[in-house]
Amino acid sequence: MIHVVLQWQKRNAAPPPSNTEAPPGETRTEAGAETRSPGKAEAESDALPDDTVIESEALPSDIAAEARAKTGGTVSDQALLFGDDDAGEGPSSLIREKPVPKQNESEEENLVKEQTGNLKQELDDKSATCKAYPKRPLLGLVLTPTRELAVQVKQHIDAVARFTGIKTAILVGGMSTQKQQRMLNRRPEIVVATPGRLWELIKEKHYHLRNLRQLRCLVVDEADRMVEKGHFAELSQLLEMLNDSQYNPKRQTLVFSATLTLVHQAPARILHKKHTKKMDKTAKLDLLMQKIGMRGKPKVIDLTRNEATVETLTETKIHCETDEKDFYLYYFLMQYPGRSLVFANSISCIKRLSGLLKVLDIMPLTLHACMHQKQRLRNLEQFARLEDCVLLATDVAARGLDIPKVQHVIHYQVPRTSEIYVHRSGRTARATNEGLSLMLIGPEDVINFKKIYKTLKKDEDIPLFPVQTKYMDVVKERIRLARQIEKSEYRNFQACLHNSWIEQAAAALEIELEEDMYKGGKADQQEERRRQKQMKVLKKELRHLLSQPLFTESQKTKYPTHGRDLMQICIVLE
Repeated sequence: MIHVVLQWQKRNAAPPPSNTEAPPGETRTEAGAETRSPGKAEAESDALPDDTVIESEALPSDIAAEARAKTGGTVSDQALLFGDDDAGEGPSSLIREKPVPKQNESEEENLVKEQTGNLKQELDDKSATCKAYPKRPLLGLVLTPTRELAVQVKQHIDAVARFTGIKTAILVGGMSTQKQQRMLNRRPEIVVATPGRLWELIKEKHYHLRNLRQLRCLVVDEADRMVEKGHFAELSQLLEMLNDSQYNPKRQTLVFSATLTLVHQAPARILHKKHTKKMDKTAKLDLLMQKIGMRGKPKVIDLTRNEATVETLTETKIHCETDEKDFYLYYFLMQYPGRSLVFANSISCIKRLSGLLKVLDIMPLTLHACMHQKQRLRNLEQFARLEDCVLLATDVAARGLDIPKVQHVIHYQVPRTSEIYVHRSGRTARATNEGLSLMLIGPEDVINFKKIYKTLKKDEDIPLFPVQTKYMDVVKERIRLARQIEKSEYRNFQACLHNSWIEQAAAALEIELEEDMYKGGKADQQEERRRQKQMKVLKKELRHLLSQPLFTESQKTKYPTHGRDLMQICIVLE
């Protein structure tokens, strides 16, 4: 993509300044490299190359439309072409007004003049913005499923294109639309975006996104996720536009994912039905290309292994009851310190785990869709900076994120599909580094685990993770106390929220509240005092347990990275 942009810049370079004039019988071309006679130039004027950018010196039509809407009148095209000479001349240069006697001038007419003057200033500002940057078309567009991945892609492109002069912009939700519009005003050659915010700005008819026919590179990252039914409705509208009204036959489309060729075997009840086609790699790719709108036969580069995961990844599992998952998670985090990424299927589970681990003096970071975007990015940066840290995340962090030296990935809840498992596990063991993937399998997770195991065609069963049972009694006691404290604190938090909301509503309606309408302390002061006293006892007991080391320093080890390490640990335990 960078190569394509550099080629375009080379072909459309500005002519060098020259004091010599061309002879009367010849005319100099835009690049200043050839001379042609007027007749020949006229004959070839209609055959412009595809890369030629044709833009008038007038302001973009969306600015003109805005001017008409704000003035409530007609803004002539000639008036919109004002230059520096007539800037600040007042409303007469923008609107043709019928002369009226001074004595009939009302306050309304003064207001119209004032608004017109403000409009002219606004148009001057927009005109200056348009002329301040060179007229570069949008040549590269990268689409990603998550905001964090878009930020990462932009950082990588900026690093590679640092000394090229190529401009990039990012368009994602959760951040200021106005700021992103200002970035587009600089006419970047490459835009990295999520489908929702990009489609929003296209519908607003931003002038840099108006002509996408000149797009030379379209990249769809994590394509299998992007085209899933029920996700990214804006993407289908965007692709339909790019393959219809904005189609460019010279555009190159690139599609990426680690699970493009991962095929699920349909259930037997579906395979037995008539007219049911068995899905294979070729059929899955053909369906994907059809959804994206790629024409012709694409070139497929497949670098995936049969097992779908990398050789340096050690995959393990622990079978346990659902309420025992907290025990094994705490045991692992205490026994194997390092950079650990814990995945769960729901936001409510992430919030509960966060509160529980905080009570146990493990300060985890969180990442899920209900957080503010700035906080999400801040937590990611902090996780990448700290060597001993825990990040609790939903599948919003499963795809594409390149966080350095993640040592452990823990599936607190088994993922629902094989694709999610592969992408989650891919956050560790990156770039020939070693890593560990641990699945906590409860009774409700067995079905999903068997599906994943079957789809990935594992030759041998995933080994069991070794657990030293002599420490589990202490672990269970700590978790028992922490759960009681966390539940009580959560109940108090919900009561405070409820009481605050009901008090504000009562104040707005100017009514008095009865005591039974409150939750928690205000309804029964004696019960609340008893509960607080009990909480102090529980916290004191937990503090005492946490002050005692669970493992000695010699027993704290680096994570087991190879199957032979796991075997050695199992032999020692036996």
